[in-house]
Amino acid sequence: MGLPVCQVWLMLTHFVLPPPQTAPPTVRIIHSGHACNVEEERHTERVYTIREGETLELTCLVTGHPRPQIRWTKTAGSVSDRFQDSSVFNETLHIAKIQRTQGGRYYCKAENGLGSPAIKSIRVDVYYLDDPVVTVHQSIGEAKEQFYYERTVFLRCVANSNPPVRYSWHRGREVLTQGSDKGVEIYEPFFTQGETKILKLKNLRPQDYANYSCIASVRNVCGIPDRSVIFRLTNKTASPSIKLLVEDPIVVNPGQTVSLVCITTGGEPPPILTWVSSNDSLPQRSVVKGGTLTLPAITSDEAGVYSCVASNNVGNPAKKSTTIVVRALKKGRFWITPDPYHNDDHIQIGREVKISCQVEATPPEELTFSWLKNGRALRSSERMVITQTDPDISPGTTNLDIIDLKFTDFGTYTCVAALKGGGIPEISIDVNISSTTVPPNLTVPRGKSPLVAREGDTVELECLVSGKPKPIILWSRADKEAPMPDGSMQMESYDGVLRIVNVSREMTGSYRCQTSQYNGFNVKPREAIVELIVQYPPTVEPVFMEMRQGLGRPVVMTCRVLRAHPSRVLRFEWLLSNRLLHAGAFDTQRDETEYTIRSLNRDGWGEYTCNVINEAGAGKCTFQVTGKAYPPEFYYDTYNPLWQNRPRVYGFKLQWTQMNPNAVDRIVAYRLGIRQMGLQRWWEQEIPVDGTINKGELMTHNLTELIKPESYEVRLTPITRFGEGDSAIRIVTYSGKRYILFPLFHLCLLRTFITNDDIKRSDDELFCFYMYIETSRPRKEGDQARLISPFFNVAPKNPYGITNPPAYCFGFFYHMYGKHIGTLNAFLKQKGQTASEGLVWSLSGNQGDRWKQAKVSIHPTSSFQVVLQGIRGPGIEGDIAIDDITLEEGECRDPAKALSTSCHIWLLCVTLVLTLLEGQR
Repeated sequence: MGLPVCQVWLMLTHFVLPPPQTAPPTVRIIHSGHACNVEEERHTERVYTIREGETLELTCLVTGHPRPQIRWTKTAGSVSDRFQDSSVFNETLHIAKIQRTQGGRYYCKAENGLGSPAIKSIRVDVYYLDDPVVTVHQSIGEAKEQFYYERTVFLRCVANSNPPVRYSWHRGREVLTQGSDKGVEIYEPFFTQGETKILKLKNLRPQDYANYSCIASVRNVCGIPDRSVIFRLTNKTASPSIKLLVEDPIVVNPGQTVSLVCITTGGEPPPILTWVSSNDSLPQRSVVKGGTLTLPAITSDEAGVYSCVASNNVGNPAKKSTTIVVRALKKGRFWITPDPYHNDDHIQIGREVKISCQVEATPPEELTFSWLKNGRALRSSERMVITQTDPDISPGTTNLDIIDLKFTDFGTYTCVAALKGGGIPEISIDVNISSTTVPPNLTVPRGKSPLVAREGDTVELECLVSGKPKPIILWSRADKEAPMPDGSMQMESYDGVLRIVNVSREMTGSYRCQTSQYNGFNVKPREAIVELIVQYPPTVEPVFMEMRQGLGRPVVMTCRVLRAHPSRVLRFEWLLSNRLLHAGAFDTQRDETEYTIRSLNRDGWGEYTCNVINEAGAGKCTFQVTGKAYPPEFYYDTYNPLWQNRPRVYGFKLQWTQMNPNAVDRIVAYRLGIRQMGLQRWWEQEIPVDGTINKGELMTHNLTELIKPESYEVRLTPITRFGEGDSAIRIVTYSGKRYILFPLFHLCLLRTFITNDDIKRSDDELFCFYMYIETSRPRKEGDQARLISPFFNVAPKNPYGITNPPAYCFGFFYHMYGKHIGTLNAFLKQKGQTASEGLVWSLSGNQGDRWKQAKVSIHPTSSFQVVLQGIRGPGIEGDIAIDDITLEEGECRDPAKALSTSCHIWLLCVTLVLTLLEGQR
């Protein structure tokens, strides 16, 4: 005896209708952009090809409950590229006008805390083809028997592309191929990358002077058309030559306008002129017109080498350069050197003393020096020797040697630096030599080391320097190879003070101050060390934490110190709002403090603060203690799982689970809010909850009276003794006049629950499947399986009953192939009838190895179900499969053409699927 219909229906109710309460994530990548092709590769990776400039749109379809979190990441296309983390945390990755550099492997990762994360990847290959470029090279061979010179021309064609490009050559309208002309060779040289194609014209003949076109092709992949370039070869074809109508170098004063003129003196076709600079780019204010480059009001920063480049793709580009020198004098310095033959740092009567003077001059060869004593010109003599040091050794330096220093030599000596030709202000440096001229001494003021500051302060490190004249002080880090606050390894100070704004903890350490020879004595440097200690408030964790707990339960809050300076923390304070709860000193053995609420009451809800305090300030841990319930999580079944109610309205089965229901007090109700999209007004009601909600327990509520075709925003808020918890929101969208008997999500997870060996599945990448009757043993002829839908309501349009029954189109795909095929039946089962009374479609026997579609119009007058029944034939070669069951309002249109098996299996996860369970007769 076979199973009664009700028993089959019970099986379906048990296995199909209740959705799983929790499920690990699964993921699949689909595309909706301008794909040229999507092909499968090994290791389950797919390759998605797209044309450069098109829009890439990849969507990560996920299943699982709770709703998985999604993250997109990308690795670059080649091993040499660095990893790029371009994380996107939503379902759809959208890149408008994709560029070739954005190709690579994209990963979608979904995780919801159940099992391992689900990861899928797809490689995006960006296709492009740039315009080809033809370059020409000529060679003239040695004389052969004094009769002629061999002249050979090479035309090279190159185009950047993906995929690799193919080239073809044409001379006029003639297609050139290897061997088609004895004077022509076509080859790909070994020394070039890619498919560079070279056309070699040997010993030029008159017919070789013609128009040559190179056509680059990627075989129309992604609809990319061929690109071509034409080059005209004549007996005058020649590489470019140019001439600069300027001097080299060009020496100018700052503020002048400089014009550089470049002209072509040869080249066919006519060359194109461009200007480049040694400073990476031309100055912003520069003007290029033809071969003329104009630099208005030039500055020292714009000095450098400027080059005119001419190119006509014949031979090598021609390049001519000139250097612009902007005259300048800056950074005048001096130093005093006592008698080097005596070990003494002081200046003494009767001994030698040298005064050195240095400036930076551009150009250095124009630099001139003169010396004055007390304002009067000083000439070199036997006792006053003036020398200008070799510029290659110490450029821009002059020395005044005073031999056998006398009392009358005391005075002010002035070094004057100038540039020949004028136009630049002179630099004058005064050096006083007297009995009070003494070498430097360096000390750190009392109380200035160690210097204690707080992070963010402005500090001044100070070294006192005595002596006359006072030298420049050089500051550097003494305890580590670290840069100074400005990023340099050494900083200068003219007053001995190093000022640091917004000091940070990384700047703690030792700083060295030392005298330099500049503006002082050229003697062994004096130095001192200043210690800087930067204090900062404790860094603590957590900075903020929400703690949800039910009444009567304990709450433990822990504030931990990560680092602080000084590390000896003075005290802690626990506060609720502004009320002090507990204070004390830190235990030297511990780096944390705790506060415990033994039994939470209503007064205990609120914001708790733990201040951890040292000399530099306080670090703050904040805990928000609340009884607020976590948000509900809408069950992720389909995007728009709608059910029909009446012709003008539709309904929605709202399903959800509660996140961490036991974390707080029992949820007593949910506040349901619903509003029509685009309107402001919310309609609210309470959904009472009886008993305790378990983790993962599925709750449902039917939304009715939703107006077609409007969309609605639904808000669900849990309520406890604390009050309202966190809300969850979803959008309900009317999906049109189409019923889906069983949604994709249920079916894709059905295999988790069904283990009956009699039920066979054909899985694809997303674990979706169609169902079929297995005819192998122990199945016998006449065994049958029934699949029964839920009830669908037919509402009367008037209160006196249905006078004009509505029409629906019941459709499905079937596959009936084999010599022992039995029968497939479809029934309309109305309320109060048996299924066998409403046979609406039947088919028996072999229908060929392909999927076909069946459609039949039905006219129910009351609530109804649709039933599919499969009956086993006389042998094992006769499996019957069904897929893609739909129910649409209105009469059926013409049935769709049958689909091939391979095509239809691809649709399994794009459309919706239905299963067929097998029973016994």
